[in-house]
Amino acid sequence: MAIKSTIFKADLQIADMDRNYYCPQVLTVARHPSETDERMMIRLLAFVLHADEFLSFGRGLSADDEPDLWVKDYSNEICLWIDIGQPDEKRIRKACGRAKRVVVYCYSGRSAEMWWEQNNKQLERIDNLSVINIQSDVSKQLAKLAQRNMQLQCTIQDGQIWLADGVESVEVNLTVWKPRSEVVLRR
Repeated sequence: MAIKSTIFKADLQIADMDRNYYCPQVLTVARHPSETDERMMIRLLAFVLHADEFLSFGRGLSADDEPDLWVKDYSNEICLWIDIGQPDEKRIRKACGRAKRVVVYCYSGRSAEMWWEQNNKQLERIDNLSVINIQSDVSKQLAKLAQRNMQLQCTIQDGQIWLADGVESVEVNLTVWKPRSEVVLRR
């Protein structure tokens, strides 16, 4: 008999002053049996950073053809594809072909750095891709916020990101390894 996903409830109060996005979000997050609290909390962080009425979770680790999070428009076109971890270069290229914008959030300290060293030359050429690293100490602090029923306050202002649960507070510093290229349209 297969082990079932663990269900987490997250009540998020998002105040993103950089994007003028202020909205409470009540989420049900299924944590795959092989997923850690750390990875799940990175998924929640990615949700906060890209919060949008169309943002939703993919089917998770068991689905090769879906991201961790995505935004689809009314015509079912993929506007945003978000992967967590260290995806295969082939998967990233395929995602970049399917979506207008792709963001990869890496974590895990030295193993993430090694992944980037191996893949950066190939990935640097992809215009619609961003690669962002989350420091290992920060991702571990985020994992400590994981509870079956979470109430998190999320504040983003001037590039500063804070997640708090009423007891603990985590400042999240992101390192952009590869910014998305701004496409200049010529008339």
